[in-house]
Amino acid sequence: MSNESDRDLDFLLDEIREEAWVTRYLTSRPTLAPRVLDAMRQVPRHAFVPDELRHAAYANHPLPIGCGQTISQPYIVALMTDLIEPRPEHVVLEIGTGSGYQAAILSRLVKQVYSMEIVPQLAADARARLQRLGYDNIEVRAGNGRLGWPEHAPYDAILVAAAPGRIPPALIEQLKPGGTLVIPVGIQQVGQDLLAIKKQAGGAIEQRRVLPVAFVPLTGPHAN
Repeated sequence: MSNESDRDLDFLLDEIREEAWVTRYLTSRPTLAPRVLDAMRQVPRHAFVPDELRHAAYANHPLPIGCGQTISQPYIVALMTDLIEPRPEHVVLEIGTGSGYQAAILSRLVKQVYSMEIVPQLAADARARLQRLGYDNIEVRAGNGRLGWPEHAPYDAILVAAAPGRIPPALIEQLKPGGTLVIPVGIQQVGQDLLAIKKQAGGAIEQRRVLPVAFVPLTGPHAN
């Protein structure tokens, strides 16, 4: 990255730390794991936004990426990543690839990332981008994220970057006991909450509301 990009990234990371502190009463996370912030530093966000928006790549807010989709606010990316408590041996499912930025962050922290995107053009573009940038532990598939990716289940963690009205049952089924699902739930016009859902060893579910959010809706048909 250029010196200017380095300065912008330093400023962004400071903003993420500050927002974590400000929202600590909601999230119970006054700080984020150093590994997560280091992964944020390693991934060049400007490579995941449209050329005409590169000047805003390190601003702490979402940006449009085409096809009615967005790249999430960096603080939310960092928080969601922190909430799944990623480990080097983990296999993670992401729903909503978008430009591939969240998948790239995850790839620096876990063994393997499987990422699903319902818009075929975005999936193809993200796959090519990630390959070009050398992220070789990410597999991208075009498909309905509500159904998950059962071939590689169960997952140590599942992260969803679009909001359904209710939690898709398939994602709970594909989560490993002891694993965490982080997902925004709700209707944008009414209100959405980011949820952290823990699957216990016996299959019981513990659900915690983290904070209010605003995500694009999770599209695709429901399972029968």
